[in-house]
Amino acid sequence: MNNYQNYAGFGIAGNFALHLEQAGELEDFKDLEVADENGPKGMFPFYLEANSTQLGVYPLSDKYINLPSYEANVQAEPEVGLICEVEYENEKVVKITPKYAAPYNDCSIRREGAKKISHKKNWGENSKGLGSKLIELDSFSKGGVLDTYRIASFMIRDGKVIPYGEDTEVVGYSYFHEKLTSWMINQFQTQVDVGPLEPISEYLKEANCPKEFIISIGATRYTEFGEKNFLKAGDDVVIVLYNGALYRPERIEQKVFENSLDVNGISALIQRVQ
Repeated sequence: MNNYQNYAGFGIAGNFALHLEQAGELEDFKDLEVADENGPKGMFPFYLEANSTQLGVYPLSDKYINLPSYEANVQAEPEVGLICEVEYENEKVVKITPKYAAPYNDCSIRREGAKKISHKKNWGENSKGLGSKLIELDSFSKGGVLDTYRIASFMIRDGKVIPYGEDTEVVGYSYFHEKLTSWMINQFQTQVDVGPLEPISEYLKEANCPKEFIISIGATRYTEFGEKNFLKAGDDVVIVLYNGALYRPERIEQKVFENSLDVNGISALIQRVQ
């Protein structure tokens, strides 16, 4: 998957209730001052094409997750990914327009003591996932097409389909619609190098202000299995973004088992762990 090599990639931490606690990452944010205790905690980069660090390695795949070359506990993170157009004034982000949505895997290393969120996010090629079937957005406002969608995730291990993340409505994110885009614009303009966060506006200037972003808007909650089980070679991770007006959750699990997800109203990301 090389379609997005010119895009900048960012993620949002803490935009779904209880996920940080499940991931064991709440402690990372204990000293961080935020305007809304119930809102997201900050943004992090996962890919910047011109960056000379690990962030410059293109990590996206719609087929595979490569485990790190060193021993590490890795979890999938089922999310909604937004493909956005971005406008600047005086090298500052002033407008973000989500154009498409897709299932996203913000696959992460669980590493205690990592100084920055991004240090756990991009460890090389095929360390992230984005579905290739895009959902075109008529708007990113209340009543838009995405409001009827739900997100679910599964692991296929030893021939068994196991729910990995809770099946939940997309509008269940803490921040969504204009509230989310306004918050993101503010973060791009004001976020500084503090605690686990990084000065993302400086990164954008160094990258010559890219005008297209992929933004993952936060991991949903795990099931008990997902919370306690890390990825192993041979697993398949399945993240499904589907129209809840057309399908019920139990039907989605059945379609995962049948491998019949390439249908109207469903966008699925299926990645083999290797």
